[in-house]
Amino acid sequence: MIENENTPAYTTLRSIEERKLQLLKEIRKDNQQINKLRKQLFAKPTALTTRRGRKMSVQGLMSTSAGVFDGLLLVWKLYRKFKK
Repeated sequence: MIENENTPAYTTLRSIEERKLQLLKEIRKDNQQINKLRKQLFAKPTALTTRRGRKMSVQGLMSTSAGVFDGLLLVWKLYRKFKK
């Protein structure tokens, strides 16, 4: 094995075991941090609040706006049909 400045020289099994335990602790700590960040990333988004204080989700807003648009198209078609 070629040793350089970045690799510490292990002379005993005890030093190898201590390094192994230290690395295991660091891995577990990093794993906990990753899990915490992953939960934050995939958490449900907070609901949007309207002026009246009701909470509406993005899906609710899309559904409502699609309904309004559909209603406007119906009114426009009826207007054009009965305008004559």
